[in-house]
Amino acid sequence: MNVLFICNQNKNRSKLAEHLFQDRFNSKSAGLYNSRPLSKKQLSWADVVVVMEEEQRDEVEKRFPRLSVQKRILSFDIPDVYNYDNPQLKARLELKAKKFARYLS
Repeated sequence: MNVLFICNQNKNRSKLAEHLFQDRFNSKSAGLYNSRPLSKKQLSWADVVVVMEEEQRDEVEKRFPRLSVQKRILSFDIPDVYNYDNPQLKARLELKAKKFARYLS
């Protein structure tokens, strides 16, 4: 399964999720507001898209309306308050992955 993790800058939350879950599925990450923002190609690749905040789902749908309706988009609801290797961020990502396990398999 191809899982794309998205956050604002792709520095902390989505980047850590990509690395944390790379042994469980094909994972990649992207940002919405960085120098190389989410592309149509990246979104097309994904079977499941995981955003870190609900507003990011809205932005993905706004940028790619036709493609986004074809995707399962999940929100982990993790605010942008953590650094990349923060143990609390790791724990929250793991907890959310367990909560959404039926969609991520």
